[in-house]
Amino acid sequence: MNSSTDAAQFEASTTSKSKWNFHDTQWVLSLFGTAVGAGILFLPINIGIGGFWPLVILACLAFPMTFLAHRGLARFVLSSKNKDADFTDVVEEHFGVNAGRLISLLYFLSIFPILLIYGVGLTNTVDSFMVNQLGMESPSRALLSGVLVAGMISLMLGGEKLMLRAFAILVYPLVGILFFLSLYLIPSWQMPNMSFPEFGSFSQTLWLSIPIIVFSFSHAAAISSFANIQRGHYGKEATAKSEAILKRTSLLLIVFVLLFVFSCVLSLTSEQMLQAKAQNVSVLSYLANVTDNSFIATLGPLVAFIAITSSFLGHFLGARESFNGLVTKQTKLDVKIADKIGVAIMFFAIWFCAVQNPSILDMMDKLSGPIIAMILFIMPMIAVYKVPALQKYRGRFSTLFVLFVGVLAVMALLYSFIS
Repeated sequence: MNSSTDAAQFEASTTSKSKWNFHDTQWVLSLFGTAVGAGILFLPINIGIGGFWPLVILACLAFPMTFLAHRGLARFVLSSKNKDADFTDVVEEHFGVNAGRLISLLYFLSIFPILLIYGVGLTNTVDSFMVNQLGMESPSRALLSGVLVAGMISLMLGGEKLMLRAFAILVYPLVGILFFLSLYLIPSWQMPNMSFPEFGSFSQTLWLSIPIIVFSFSHAAAISSFANIQRGHYGKEATAKSEAILKRTSLLLIVFVLLFVFSCVLSLTSEQMLQAKAQNVSVLSYLANVTDNSFIATLGPLVAFIAITSSFLGHFLGARESFNGLVTKQTKLDVKIADKIGVAIMFFAIWFCAVQNPSILDMMDKLSGPIIAMILFIMPMIAVYKVPALQKYRGRFSTLFVLFVGVLAVMALLYSFIS
C-alpha cells in the first residue's frame, strides 16, 4: 500500500514538474532581464546608422542566433558528470586543466567588460536625466557613479532569492513600458530609405554588425547558474526544461526588442543616430532630449535605468561565479575570501571605468561582442565534436550555423583592428 502511494506521489510530482510553472516563468523573466540592457538600448543607434536593409536581415537572423547559441551553451554545462559543476568545472572536465583555465578566463573576460559598459551607461543615463529633464546641474561623476555601482552590487550580495525578486520587480514594468513606448513612437515613424545599397558595402555592414547583435541579445552570463539550478530542480528533465525556458526567453526578446528597435530606427534619421553615438547615450535618453514630449522625457530614461540595472544583475552573477572558480582553482583561497576579493575588484574597476566614460559602442564592437562569440557560439560547438555526451548533436545544421556565426563575429573583430 505504501509503495503504491509513493509511486503515485512520485508520478504526480514528475507530471507537475514537466508542466510549465512559476519557477520556469521566473527564469524566463530573469534571462530576459539579463539580455535587455545597454546592448539593446544602443542597438537602434548602431544598426540605424547602417541603414534599413541590414536591420531587416539581422532581424530575421536574431531568433536562431539567440536561441540556438544559448541552447548550445546550456547543453554544454549540463553535459558534465558532476551534478554540482559550474562552468569552470565543465571546461576542465572536457578540455583538460590548461585549456579549461584558458576558456574559463575567456568566459570571465566575456562578461566583465559588460559590467564596465553598464557602469558607464547607467551613469550617463542618470546624469542626462538630471540635467535635461530635472534641470539640475551635472553632479560629480565620481560620486554619482560610485553610488550607482555600489547600489547595484549591494542587490547581488543579498542572495539568489533577493536577485530573483529584484528581477521580477524590474522586468514586468520593463516589458510593459518598452512595449508601450514602441507603440507610442509609431505616429512619428518616417519612411526609410528603401533603396538597396551596393552589395559590397551592404555585406560589409551586415558582417560588422554581427558582434553588436551577439552582444545585444546575450544572456550567456546567467546560463551556467541557470543550467545548474534546473539540474537541481528537474534532474533528468533539466535539458528539456532548460531548452523550453530558453526558447520562450528568445521569443520574448525577439518580439519586444525588435519592435522597439524598428520603432526607434523609423523615428530617427541617420544624422540623429550619429549625434546619439557622439553623445554616448542610449537611444531612449537621446529621444528624451530631442523630442519636446514630457511622456518620452520621463519614461525613456526610466526604461534605460531599469534595463541596465536588471541586466547588470544577471551579468554580475556570471562574473562573480567565474571569478571565484578561477581564483579557487589557481590558489588555495577559500571561496568566501575569493568572493569578497572579486566583489571589491569589480566594484573599483566598474567605478573607475564609469568615471572615465569611454565609448560604449566601441567597447561592444571591439571587445565584448567577439569574446562572447567565442564562448557562446564557438566553444560549445567545438565541444559537440569532442565530448561523447554531446555527440548526438554532431553534423546538425543548427550546430554548423552557430559555429559559422561565431567565426564571422570573431573575424569582424580582427577586421576592425587592422582596417
